[in-house]
Amino acid sequence: MTITTVGLMSPGDMGHSIGAVLVQSGLQVLTCLEGRSERSRELAAQAGIEDAGSLEAVVEAADVFLSVLVPARATELAERVAAALRSTGSDLLYVDLNAIAPQTVRGIAGIITDAGGRFADGGIIGPPPRRPGTRFYTSGPGAEEFAQLRDHGLDVRVLDGDVGQASGMKMCYGALTKGLQALGTELLLAAKLMGLEDALREEQMDSIPVIREWIEKSIPTMPPKAYRWVGEMEEIAATFQDLGLTPLILEGAADMYRFVETTPIGQETPETRDTSRDGMGVIAALAEEMEREPERAPIGFGER
Repeated sequence: MTITTVGLMSPGDMGHSIGAVLVQSGLQVLTCLEGRSERSRELAAQAGIEDAGSLEAVVEAADVFLSVLVPARATELAERVAAALRSTGSDLLYVDLNAIAPQTVRGIAGIITDAGGRFADGGIIGPPPRRPGTRFYTSGPGAEEFAQLRDHGLDVRVLDGDVGQASGMKMCYGALTKGLQALGTELLLAAKLMGLEDALREEQMDSIPVIREWIEKSIPTMPPKAYRWVGEMEEIAATFQDLGLTPLILEGAADMYRFVETTPIGQETPETRDTSRDGMGVIAALAEEMEREPERAPIGFGER
């Protein structure tokens, strides 16, 4: 099947960037903006993504449908698309690109295929694809079909195996990058609260400079994304638990991001964040919140 029209939900930080790449390559990209925020509407317009008016209209017109959401909404969207597949009789490829556990994506695959759709598992590694470096791993029966989007600006890499492999890849990768950011944020915050930040930085720059520099570089852009990363950490924890490993490490990371989400800097958007605030500026802001309102300490601390 030749792909000419792509359905995409939703046009947020990652989604609108994917849509922009596909539009620039000559594809039509459709979404449904019903109930969406003004920010999402603006991002969709900037990317050239068209509002089809309803999810049913997107499903009926699209050759492939990309699901790009916060993890907690992935199953809900699949159920809505399945209902649209049944009502329209459409035949499309559904690609779940969310940061979810293999067992979660297998359940979503069943929802879609039971409704007559085709399915590919997907996992995104890297930032929104405004520049080279973002990889789209995929597996399952629809993987090769999804890989046609290589011809339209996406770096799609097919993994051997069935549904769950691409999501598993994403879970293992995110456990290190976002897990390390959560740990780095927590330990730097602890040092700040104890008055050890300068001594700790001196030691880390002497003994583990690459790690320290990576953490400081990654933290400034994290707060506006913390709300999305809570669910991702919980999905990684569920992945590990399903394998017989402890979920507690990543549940703790979810707690850290849940706390950041509640703070003023966590309420910023990528467009409104203070770009002059460096990594230690983020730590200082979080420490100020903990000192001002101790009850806002990360949820779960001391409760397990």
